[in-house]
Amino acid sequence: MTGESGKGAGASPARRRGPSPEKTARTRAAIVEAAMAEFLERGYSASTMAGVARRAGIAKGTIYLYFPTKEALFAGIVRDIVTNPLREAEEQEIGPDETVADYFRRTLVPVMRRIESGGRAAVARLILAEGARIPVLAEVYRQDVFLPLIEHIRLHAARAVKRGEAGGEILARHPHLLLAPLWVGMVNNGVIAPQHPVDIGALFEASLSLIFR
Repeated sequence: MTGESGKGAGASPARRRGPSPEKTARTRAAIVEAAMAEFLERGYSASTMAGVARRAGIAKGTIYLYFPTKEALFAGIVRDIVTNPLREAEEQEIGPDETVADYFRRTLVPVMRRIESGGRAAVARLILAEGARIPVLAEVYRQDVFLPLIEHIRLHAARAVKRGEAGGEILARHPHLLLAPLWVGMVNNGVIAPQHPVDIGALFEASLSLIFR
């Protein structure tokens, strides 16, 4: 005979529900934010998963549920802070009557104007500081950020050449030219003259105007 609650001896125990997708996303975001702060303050080499956990206010073991290694955690930072905003820009289609220069102004310039405030410049400077000694960092950045952006520029520069737009040919041959002002600005703002920062977005737009005269 069962009890008044209706639970018999053979009833299955109640299943424990896992964390909601919203909580999972919040936890992951907190880990990435804490890792970013830890890496920038202590450097990648001196940072530890335990230090990241303390900053995030979670148990160390929780981090490993999201990122199995410190390298994977760095890759997560690159993906969330750098790759995702760039991919959103790159995935926008060029208009049928839009020049390549105007397309870059519409899609890339806004992203570059937020390069410092969005944390992307800080990630790039971390690569410059430690990438030579820790090649995996440079490789993550190269594969996830640098090469896709170069290829995106090259693709649309080739489109400009076919359309006869001024500047397309030189950019098709040297797509790195469009990114050079970004690195000059990031080095200036973080290493050479942080007391006299330059507007990286403005540098990028000026370079765009010079190439596509």
